[in-house]
Amino acid sequence: MRHKINLVFEELSLEKFAISAIIRKCIQATLKAEGVHTPCEINVLVTNDAGIQIINRESRKVDAPTDVLSFPMFQLTPGILPESWEGYQDPATGLVPLGDMCISLERAMAQAKEFGHSPRREVGYLTIHSMLHLLGYDHMDEGEQKRQMRGREEAIAAGIPGMSRD
Repeated sequence: MRHKINLVFEELSLEKFAISAIIRKCIQATLKAEGVHTPCEINVLVTNDAGIQIINRESRKVDAPTDVLSFPMFQLTPGILPESWEGYQDPATGLVPLGDMCISLERAMAQAKEFGHSPRREVGYLTIHSMLHLLGYDHMDEGEQKRQMRGREEAIAAGIPGMSRD
């Protein structure tokens, strides 16, 4: 499946190549695990805490940095894909534009240290989390929605080499 993953890094760093690889791998794995068999387009911005704080303030009216933000293009039902993606496709590209995600690499590095695992795992987990949001999952309540989303995150991560808990 040829998905289009547009990655933009606001700051250049040595981690860029490793981070790019895990983001791409986690996007592909999430789409496969969720049964998305149509070519999709996903935009990813990798920024720092200051950059994500601006986006968080402008989009959610929360003036604080966060680890990841997701901007789904469509209102999808978690775990239930459309029978046909035809109505979702961009006629110019034939791709389904699932949406955008923004990851704070600065926050991911701090959380990796806090949780005692690798930055690679943290960035991967945030990518999977965001992809599930783009596919309709949510965790606004502490009940079933959150349990369902966490279960999918862990199941998808477990199937990706290098994403096991370090």
